[in-house]
Amino acid sequence: MAVKDFYRNGYAQRLVFFQTQWQVLFFISCWIPFAISQIRYSIPEEMSKGSIIGNVAQDLGLDMKRLRTGRARIVTGESTQYAELRTDKGILVVSERIDREQLCGDVTPCSFSFEIILENPIELHQVTVEIIDVNDNSPVFEKSKIYFEISESATPGSRFALESAYDADVELNSLQNYVLTRNNYFVLKQHSNPDGSRYVEMVLDKALDREQHHNLSLKLIAVDGGNPQRSGSVNIDVTVLDANDNAPVFNQTIYRASVMENAPRGTYITTVNATDADSGSNGHITFSFSDLKEHSRDIFGIDENTGLVSVLGNIDFEKEKRFEIRVKATDQGGLTSTSKLVIEVVDVNDNAPVINLMSLSSPVAEDVPPGTTVAVVNIKDFDSGKNGQVTCFINENLPFSIKSSLSNYYNLITDAFLDRETHSEYNITVAATDSGSPALSSSTTLRLKVSDINDNAPVFDRSSYSTHLLENNEPGLSICSVTARDFDWNQNSRVSYFLENIQIGGAPISSYVSINSENGVIHAVRSFDYEQIKQFSFAIKAQDGGNPPLSSNVSVKITIQDQNDNAPQVLYPVQSGASVVAEIVPRSADVGYLVTKVVAVDVDSGQNAWLSYKLQKATDRALFEVGLQNGEIRTVRQVTDKDAVKQRLTVVVEDNGQPSRSATVNVNVAVVDSFPEVLSEFTDFSHDKDYNDNLTFYLVLALAVVSFLFIVSIIAILSVKCYRWRRERMFYKSGANLPVIPYYPPLYADVGGTGTLQHVYNYEVCRTTDSRKSDLKYGRPCSESIISLDSSGTQRLTHAQRERMKFDNCDNQQKPPSADWRFTQNQRPGPSGSFRLQPTHVRWTPPSRLRAAATPEVAVGTGPWPNPPTEAEQLQALMAAANEVSEATNTLGPGTMGLSTRYSPQFTLQHVPDYRQNVYIPGSTATLTSNQQQPQQALPPPQAAIAAAQSEPPKAAQTPASKKKSTKKEKK
Repeated sequence: MAVKDFYRNGYAQRLVFFQTQWQVLFFISCWIPFAISQIRYSIPEEMSKGSIIGNVAQDLGLDMKRLRTGRARIVTGESTQYAELRTDKGILVVSERIDREQLCGDVTPCSFSFEIILENPIELHQVTVEIIDVNDNSPVFEKSKIYFEISESATPGSRFALESAYDADVELNSLQNYVLTRNNYFVLKQHSNPDGSRYVEMVLDKALDREQHHNLSLKLIAVDGGNPQRSGSVNIDVTVLDANDNAPVFNQTIYRASVMENAPRGTYITTVNATDADSGSNGHITFSFSDLKEHSRDIFGIDENTGLVSVLGNIDFEKEKRFEIRVKATDQGGLTSTSKLVIEVVDVNDNAPVINLMSLSSPVAEDVPPGTTVAVVNIKDFDSGKNGQVTCFINENLPFSIKSSLSNYYNLITDAFLDRETHSEYNITVAATDSGSPALSSSTTLRLKVSDINDNAPVFDRSSYSTHLLENNEPGLSICSVTARDFDWNQNSRVSYFLENIQIGGAPISSYVSINSENGVIHAVRSFDYEQIKQFSFAIKAQDGGNPPLSSNVSVKITIQDQNDNAPQVLYPVQSGASVVAEIVPRSADVGYLVTKVVAVDVDSGQNAWLSYKLQKATDRALFEVGLQNGEIRTVRQVTDKDAVKQRLTVVVEDNGQPSRSATVNVNVAVVDSFPEVLSEFTDFSHDKDYNDNLTFYLVLALAVVSFLFIVSIIAILSVKCYRWRRERMFYKSGANLPVIPYYPPLYADVGGTGTLQHVYNYEVCRTTDSRKSDLKYGRPCSESIISLDSSGTQRLTHAQRERMKFDNCDNQQKPPSADWRFTQNQRPGPSGSFRLQPTHVRWTPPSRLRAAATPEVAVGTGPWPNPPTEAEQLQALMAAANEVSEATNTLGPGTMGLSTRYSPQFTLQHVPDYRQNVYIPGSTATLTSNQQQPQQALPPPQAAIAAAQSEPPKAAQTPASKKKSTKKEKK
């Protein structure tokens, strides 16, 4: 029921205008996934803001919660929004002043429409509000005064058209009646047009008499039918003229014409024609529009002389489809007549369809079923007929379609399931085309985003993973990494990695490995031992961050690779400190007799477990041998009575790893014929064990002492070098030249090559006269001695040696700087003769000394000698060290000189030259020697020296210092 609120006397009075008029029409479609309905209200105009139009929630059967959650709103398009929806109460109220005359003009009934849209799901409700007219406008005349000039000869019955009043109200509230004030000459005649409007004429009822009344003043009153009634008036001023007894006459009562909308200015429409029977000025007619509405005054114009009607302004079919105009013809005598001009406006397709987006559900979930409405659009075309018929469509190859639901409303619905991973966004172009000629169209693009649904589980890049890991790894070592990809988006694509909870060997998998949940890197939790676990498999779960989460598994196999981290273990013979086990070998054993078998195992695998057996040490190496592969100890020769009863063998068991590891086992062998003999010798094995332990201790101690002495020697040598350098700097330019003191080494030659010096190294130290540094040449090793002496003392040289020496003599000759430093053949120390011999030792010349040259013509050096006391102190210290070495060597017994056994078992101290022989102390006439009963003459007389040089063949000379250095080099 429509209501109207009037506010009078401070209280609200509700009046019922008419029944019903609620029309609620619901359309329910099976395939359209949203509700559609229509509702209609009727309200009076000029209601105050906030006045209630109707209860939408009650009329549509909706609750308040649905209005709020569905974000109910009013969509009016481009027009003014006169109503407001209050979702908290579910009512429609007036939001703007509603003036029916401004909204609809003369059109009845007057109404405006809008849509109420709800979302989730989408509901569309069309609301039409009819505006009931209220008598709020009074009749109005266009002019405030009307002037007439009427000839007194006008006959009674003459008609004079009056201007009609305009009332903006409609129906009963519009203009209903005219009233003319009382007078003696004129009466009022009212007429009705076909459209219901009224116009009046003033009819002369009694002939005028200008002599009595030359001017008459009348008032025309227009009254409407409203309650309360409203009225308007206009003054009529009549001037009585002289006689003009014929009024103009139109040739047609109604003129009809048509004009195209948007016709340009000046377009011809039609021509009206009227005649006047009078002559002269009384017969001259002028044309004008009468009762022309305000909005039509600027659209049409008429030529007052010719009656031609033309276009003055813009004609819009959508605003006005037909115009009815009163045309008035007036002669000079003031007589008039009227006719009607009806102008029909022809529609032109000048309006393209207008597309308004009413609702858009963006983003839309990718799992919505087909047939879901995602958008509602409203399409209007203000043209009429075919020009207003619209066809709507969207671009092809999209999983959407558009269908019409209500008049001018179209729904965009899904045709298939959406997949965000394939298309995360759609640009949907909605186009509308009318049926005009030419057709006009418009389009708009809807950007629809597809929201992600967690419908894809993570996928690993491999079906399974396999990797290798060396045993004995460090805990926390990165083993490998797994990678999974999720095609979803955002949180749904965030992959986390977890270990599946399984047991390996009774322990959870988390005690073996761990995985980084962010990047999938697998780390070792413990250090693995190949001998305990060779491989293991487990499962990794990749889980996304969706709700609910999706996951997938992959298997990972880790193979532990063996390292050579275990030394061989000897199983037999068993090593025990509590008792000694001895193997018995009868003296009658033949060659190849199996004494025992060393049994060993290596818990490693592969080549790390391949074992080889070697005999490291034995009491008699010539008696036993060990099988390289099987570890069998067998006799090599026949056992004799001379063989010791107690035989101790040390067998090394070595694997094939890199680096290899080994174990040793001591095998005690008793060479006896009876068991009692074994018992008698049983206790001696423990003595040997103690002896070996003491020997190891002494060897370690000796190694430490030698290392200490070596460091001290290096420091002493560096100190002496520094000291000599400083002395040389002090006496460099002193010019003091000391004589060369020759040194005669003992006769020693390595003839057979059976000693420790298996190879001969030749060294040459050369100095220039002003050099502070020595140049050291290393000669290549030779398989035999450079100098060989037979038993008679005769010198022998090979042909190649002679040629090389000659070549060296030629290359190394120098011109002496001074004649005072030339020596004769007999004055040169060391070997003499025509050949320059290369000794088998290092001949070292101290800094700034002279060394004998190869020929008498060569000077070997100049420079000051160090102070004699310093040389004496050094030589005395050298002798003391030599005595200590000699005493320590004598305590070891024959054949046990340190590491000499590595060269030859027959090597003894007798093959080593005595370092204490022929030590010359500068400034002294005595020679230090190890044999005190054999004193030697340090410096023989010159004649004796010359005779010795001539009679004896040259011998290889070695100084004590060079002997010591050569011995150390060979030991290394």
